[in-house]
Amino acid sequence: MSSDGSSVVTAESVPRPRRAVVAPFLRDYGMILVLVLLAGLLEIAQPRTLSPTNLLNLARQVSITALIAAGETLVILSANVDLSVGAVLTFAGVLSAGVLRDTGSPPLAIGIGLLAGAIAGLANGVFVAKGRLASFIVTLAVQGILAGTILLYTNASPIPVNSAAFTSIGQGHVLGIPVPIVIAVLVYLTLWVVLSRTTLGRYIYAIGGNEEAARLAGVNVDRYKIAIFVLAGALSALSGIVLTSRLGSGVPTLGAGQELIAITVVVLGGTSLFGGEGRIWGTLVGAAILGLIGNGLNLLNVAPFYQSVVTGVVVLLAVLADRLLRSAQER
Repeated sequence: MSSDGSSVVTAESVPRPRRAVVAPFLRDYGMILVLVLLAGLLEIAQPRTLSPTNLLNLARQVSITALIAAGETLVILSANVDLSVGAVLTFAGVLSAGVLRDTGSPPLAIGIGLLAGAIAGLANGVFVAKGRLASFIVTLAVQGILAGTILLYTNASPIPVNSAAFTSIGQGHVLGIPVPIVIAVLVYLTLWVVLSRTTLGRYIYAIGGNEEAARLAGVNVDRYKIAIFVLAGALSALSGIVLTSRLGSGVPTLGAGQELIAITVVVLGGTSLFGGEGRIWGTLVGAAILGLIGNGLNLLNVAPFYQSVVTGVVVLLAVLADRLLRSAQER
């Protein structure tokens, strides 16, 4: 109310258009609704879908996918992409199996595998940050290098794992909960804290939102970009070690196609491919959706190769939905 008794219209008093409220809500929480709806539909089609046994198996499968997607989330939040995650997963897995075979030491095998992943991430980060090269070109090149190195190291043959201590990582339980699930939960809790409570997290969002503005604000963009890729490499390596332990063998084709799956999961979780927007818990939801789709197709006796078709379709729909919701939010 002004001094003369007339009403004053402020920006706060103007009602927001409904779509301006709905679009952000759908971007943030829409995939949770999709997950619930999908679970309900699959339970109707196949009543075993939500059985305790199947849910536990599904959670174990999803946890490994979630680990590799966690690192991809950090990269995509920074407005980059990492196409080498599948190759890093495989390289760390077979290298750990090889070190275990040669030394018999599970801690050394795990340490070497994680180090290999971090070094691969470091190479990606240095070429992207210091070389000013496009991330998809750099990581695609590293993917090819690692793919050849894997075949040379393994002679294109699986490396068996005979250590009970090592296989317990992928096959063991803690208080009745599979170890891969425990690892995934700990990783996601840690990343939630990092992204929401630390300087690194704030800078990841800032770099993804506007890299030049972040640079002008005094952020050492190159250093943080390198750190992001190192973390992504280490997380990919961790997923490779867990998967190798789960299978009891270092398989040279272990991570084939995992980069597409990781990107799909990240986008399904609501992280924008353009960077700067997204939540780490959303990636976990995306992993659950993709895992539920694959699990449901298996229970319905759908041929496995259809899953690749479904994954591709899901990627296109997710990217389209992201674009439409972004446009609606900006109007």
